[in-house]
Amino acid sequence: MALLTILEYPDPRLRTHAVAVTSFDAALSRLIDDMFETMYAAPGIGLAASQVNVHQRLVVMDLTENRDQPLVFINPEILERSGGGITEEGCLSVPNIFDKIERAQQVRVRAQDRDGNSLEREFDGLVAVCLQHEMDHLEGRLFVDYLSDLKRERIRKKLDKERRSRGSSGGSAKAPAGALAI
Repeated sequence: MALLTILEYPDPRLRTHAVAVTSFDAALSRLIDDMFETMYAAPGIGLAASQVNVHQRLVVMDLTENRDQPLVFINPEILERSGGGITEEGCLSVPNIFDKIERAQQVRVRAQDRDGNSLEREFDGLVAVCLQHEMDHLEGRLFVDYLSDLKRERIRKKLDKERRSRGSSGGSAKAPAGALAI
């Protein structure tokens, strides 16, 4: 397995629309394993292939502390959304930035697993929020797109400044209580 480079906002490659996965082969399996390793090391709870500059419709997630319930969604589609709520979100592609985003609290999803088998399931709570967040990446959207233009500009400037100083300090900010980098 290998650690992959996570693209960071405002990298224009994050705006690429992902294409459907058509080949369920050893290369896809290796990519899934590498994405899990990258997500766990970041650390995060979800990662879309678009974030690692692979523009295929693939999402990996694991919301457990023990990292023992990996979820793989290939070619995911949200069939239904219901309920609404505000969650504090962060993103591995927008490091150390967290803000409140309104999303559906329940979703019904159709996807394929790593072997190409179809699945249809309902999810709620944080799993539903994380899945919507990751699927946004597949459409070239980021959670900062839900914020005002002013907030987005401030975030971009802050990240630019952090990138310039990252070489000397290498530190990272801590997530607010209850917030997770998705």
